[in-house]
Amino acid sequence: MVIPFGMLLPFGRRRPSRNRVTLDRLHGEIVGAVRRPAFYLDYGVPDTFEGRFELLALHAGLVLRRFNAAEAPGPAVAQDLVDTVFAHLEADLREAGVGDITVPKRMKKLCEAFLGRSAAYDAGLRAGAEALAAAVGRNVYAGRGGTEAAARMARYAAAAAEALAATPLDGCLAGPLPFPDPSAVPVPSPP
Repeated sequence: MVIPFGMLLPFGRRRPSRNRVTLDRLHGEIVGAVRRPAFYLDYGVPDTFEGRFELLALHAGLVLRRFNAAEAPGPAVAQDLVDTVFAHLEADLREAGVGDITVPKRMKKLCEAFLGRSAAYDAGLRAGAEALAAAVGRNVYAGRGGTEAAARMARYAAAAAEALAATPLDGCLAGPLPFPDPSAVPVPSPP
């Protein structure tokens, strides 16, 4: 599944959403998963804007993958969720003091990065654990996290994708999203 590029350029476009409360809750659950301390303490994800963005891209990408694979209204909800995620990102940049002239440039880069990561994680999930670990290592760890950390994060991502796929769309929309406990994912044994 590849998310169309037009789907990822929501900034500047404000259209009415189907259910703002549901979208804000879904966004909150994704952000809640991203904020789990285990990712930063046990998985070694850098606690920086970039590290948090990488986890946001991973979690949101998995949810969007699930919604886009569903029948209506799944794809429409996915589009509205993308709009919500990027509206919050834009607000976060502005709150951090990024100037009005720079925000659109940063948003475009973030959208492109999100698109690339979503495609890489989808391809990795389709190709298997090794390909997914390579994608995670390249993106989440910027090529410097060690294969053990990337393999563990790939296991987590695969478990999250399976849990999302096993949950009916109505269940995902009603919440909570079925993200696994990252602490429960075992550290891969050395080869």
